[in-house]
Amino acid sequence: MAEEAHSQVIDQVVQEALDKANLTERDLSAVAVTIGPGLSLCLRVGVQKARKIAGDFSLPIVGVHHMEAHALVARLVEKKLEYPFLTLLISGGHNLLILAHDLGHYVQLGTTIDDAIGEAYDKTAKWLGLDMRRSGGPAIEELAKEGDAKAIKFRVPMKQHKDCNFSYAGLKTQVRLAIESQNIDAKIPISTASSEERSARANIAASFQRVAVLHLEEKCQRAIEWASKIEPTIKYFVVSGGVASNQYVRARLNQVVENNGLQLVCPPPSLCTDNGVMVAWTGIEHFQMGRYDPPPPADEPEGAVLDLRPRWPLGEEYAEGKSQARSLRRARMHPSLTSIIQQKKPKTAV
Repeated sequence: MAEEAHSQVIDQVVQEALDKANLTERDLSAVAVTIGPGLSLCLRVGVQKARKIAGDFSLPIVGVHHMEAHALVARLVEKKLEYPFLTLLISGGHNLLILAHDLGHYVQLGTTIDDAIGEAYDKTAKWLGLDMRRSGGPAIEELAKEGDAKAIKFRVPMKQHKDCNFSYAGLKTQVRLAIESQNIDAKIPISTASSEERSARANIAASFQRVAVLHLEEKCQRAIEWASKIEPTIKYFVVSGGVASNQYVRARLNQVVENNGLQLVCPPPSLCTDNGVMVAWTGIEHFQMGRYDPPPPADEPEGAVLDLRPRWPLGEEYAEGKSQARSLRRARMHPSLTSIIQQKKPKTAV
């Protein structure tokens, strides 16, 4: 279904982007496209379209790492943002703490060992019968303002683990059990719930959000300590990804960052969720460094083998952050972006 949805709109989306920019394909210097990580069927749609344009107009092509794009778009909006910097990427599919030494040189300090925070927000919102048209994050954040954040004693995940990895599966289970114990029926939308039931749902939303973000705070504090040890000159902490649009998340993380003498950098909400600007910007950064592939053939056959990287780490794992449970699931994983770049000698940009 996702592949079909991509296929139906890709031509229109690309044409609208060109029209709004008042450009044609002949005005382009190169084509940037996400090649991973993600669902291979969906990646294929974008890569095929990008290669068609690049082939037809003899344009170089830049393969972009989706998570790197989330991290680097902050450099588009904050011109002072220089390497090295620490970045937290938080979305429906990812919790990732990365130390960016330089463009294309990253160390992974922590990641999720099961569910990401955005997934936990979405599931909680669904179980509470909230309006999901904008996704679960905004719905939970809005309802939580009405609730008591200490009404329900949810446990903070992974308190005993002295690393920077995340886990939200257990918190999701705690939330589901709390909802069941209070007989909350998700089929009854929040808009028609009684004032008593609305209050109960608000307490769960507020309590969940407090603990979910407290988990972020604790891991980010440790990541700052690790990063400062590796790169003492670090000044900035970037928070990006869909969940970075949440104002409660930003406020709490800003407190952690300021307490450690760093400066928080968050792209505007429109650039936090998945967007084409971040991919284009990352393409520009790498293109200027001479990191691109030559134009594909104009008559490339439809069944050509494409460079798709569904499971593609951004950087190597920091020794102290390695998870035994996660290391068992590394089958069919592509070499990290950092290791690939370090093995290549850059061309000269045109």
